[in-house]
Amino acid sequence: MYLTKEEEVILSGEKGEILARFMKLLVKLGEKFGAEKLIPVSSVQIAGISYKNISDPGLEFLEEIARSDVKTNVISFMNPAGMDLELWKELGISEEFAKKQLRIIDALKKLGVIASATCTPYLAGMLPRFKEHVAWSESSAVIFANSVLGARTNREGAFTALASALIGKTPYYGLHLEENRKANFKIKVDCKLKNEADFSILAYFLCKYFKKGIPFFEGFIASADELKLLGASLAAYGAFALFHVKDVTPEASLQNEFDDKLLVTEQDLSKAKMEVVKEIEPDIIAIGCPHASIREIKKIFSLLENKKMKIPVWVFTSRVTKKLVDEKFRNILEKLNVKIFCDTCPVVMPLKEIGIKSVATNSGKARFYLLNQGMNVYFADLKTLIDKFSEG
Repeated sequence: MYLTKEEEVILSGEKGEILARFMKLLVKLGEKFGAEKLIPVSSVQIAGISYKNISDPGLEFLEEIARSDVKTNVISFMNPAGMDLELWKELGISEEFAKKQLRIIDALKKLGVIASATCTPYLAGMLPRFKEHVAWSESSAVIFANSVLGARTNREGAFTALASALIGKTPYYGLHLEENRKANFKIKVDCKLKNEADFSILAYFLCKYFKKGIPFFEGFIASADELKLLGASLAAYGAFALFHVKDVTPEASLQNEFDDKLLVTEQDLSKAKMEVVKEIEPDIIAIGCPHASIREIKKIFSLLENKKMKIPVWVFTSRVTKKLVDEKFRNILEKLNVKIFCDTCPVVMPLKEIGIKSVATNSGKARFYLLNQGMNVYFADLKTLIDKFSEG
């Protein structure tokens, strides 16, 4: 793999041991996938920051790096943490967990990473333009950036994303290459997608037949929020990092002749919905996986007219989005048993440790990961959740 003189200097250790270690990681990654060179990236999103997921070894590693004098080379955001960084006591998080989670945040901040703690960086000020190269790691952020924004990123790991943040570059392979971004199978949706949950159901159904590749959808128009849920579920149930929707996404014209095709009928969607719905008595309703937009929060408010929730509704969003919600508006929601939390999500929180055993959600991604964590999950669209679990 070709390296510039500056890159060779870093690799040799002349700029310090820490940068040499991370440059070596990027070079090995590039060599593994046949990259011809490294390319600059404009932004990085780093996953793997919840103490629930990385525990003490991850904390100690980050603090070791932070003790050096290295800093990020490009704008870098954090993925959600294991708690709301301000309201962690309201969530029932233990003081021991909170202290260690805050140490992780402090270590990353010392490196120059912005304490965004969101899986929707594109809603919080880090919005790449069409064909811009970035290095993002959270699966739903990656597929949204590639598919909806038309940016260029592979699905980075926590370490490779941190390496790109410090070096400012990533190997030139995979979805950074135009020729690798063409769809290779077609999904004809011959049924109506009635609500936001149906987009997760569609992803669930598709992933019974395909686990990877680049799907080309036709047969529906979708909002950005609906595309966000579709992509998040495709990345959770399968290993997808890019999709195209005819007349909707920016690169939908990048088509091949499709060898594989799949027709989705009303009967298919109904059957898939029956497979994912399990009647339970949830402890909470979790909305915002990926983090909720301002439109999704306002939709909750509109659906709650003359109603109050019988069980708590926890809405997860970025701190930037929460600031857009008027304080009076938030107070009204709290009286209706709806609370807005930032910095975290149900997937990376220690739910069992705080006494949550069952969750209702409209997110296919949340359903997938919570089931894998041994939780009971009820899945439905937002209107159904509010109608079913409200007093009005």
